[in-house]
Amino acid sequence: MKKIVIGFLLNILVINLLPAQTYQEWIVKSYEFSDSGNWAAAEDALKAAMRLEPANPLNFALLSNLGTIQRRQGKLDDAMISYTAALSQRPDDELILMNRAELYSEMNETEKAINDYNTLLVKIPEHEKALYNRGLLHIRNGEFLLAEADFEHIIEKYPDTFLGRLGYAILEKARTNYDESENIFNYLDDKYPDNVRVMEERSELYFLTRRNGRAMTELNKVFAAVKEPSAEMYMLRGRIKLAQYEKASAALDFKKAAELGYDKETVERLLKETY
Repeated sequence: MKKIVIGFLLNILVINLLPAQTYQEWIVKSYEFSDSGNWAAAEDALKAAMRLEPANPLNFALLSNLGTIQRRQGKLDDAMISYTAALSQRPDDELILMNRAELYSEMNETEKAINDYNTLLVKIPEHEKALYNRGLLHIRNGEFLLAEADFEHIIEKYPDTFLGRLGYAILEKARTNYDESENIFNYLDDKYPDNVRVMEERSELYFLTRRNGRAMTELNKVFAAVKEPSAEMYMLRGRIKLAQYEKASAALDFKKAAELGYDKETVERLLKETY
């Protein structure tokens, strides 16, 4: 707690010791702070810019940037407020709709995320990433035919698509068509070697088909390749370790997943299996 308070006070001190800044200078400062990883100071700089010129028509972009910076700090509710405020000024903005939809998805507000993707796809019907993300949300809802329609749309429009085929591989895995899913993952792995997303999803497929050694080997490559492993990655590694009777190590992964925002009820249920 002391570290958090000290960090907060240092950010306030940095901001207050800066000479009087213009709107544009505060924006430049926000980029400088972001580049150095000082997200709290970057947030304060954007807020200072908007306080100087609350009616500036460019504030929609600052609010969008603010939302992203708040997400990086784990301030998901604050980020939602910022994105929503930005969209109140630019209701059809592609980037802000994508950002808010992704945040809704992160917060498990699936229907609200789908609504934002729907809004974007009315404007840009062939938006590949929006179709892919919406397809994944349909899988989450168990609406496999809707997901298939989104991935098929991508493949029809973009024959060489990576996302469309990845979506199909994930869909077939959800349908328990494991052989078909693995064939697609293997094709993608040949064409896009060492792609982290392919390796992570194929690792889960190996786990689901009880090939725990291969699953762990594949997932270890993912952990080695990324700087900030996701909660989902820790959960998957924990589940593999649990299947291999490495209970103490599995518990550490489950707890790390909880720290990163994974559903606490699911984590608690799995932790009971490690006792």
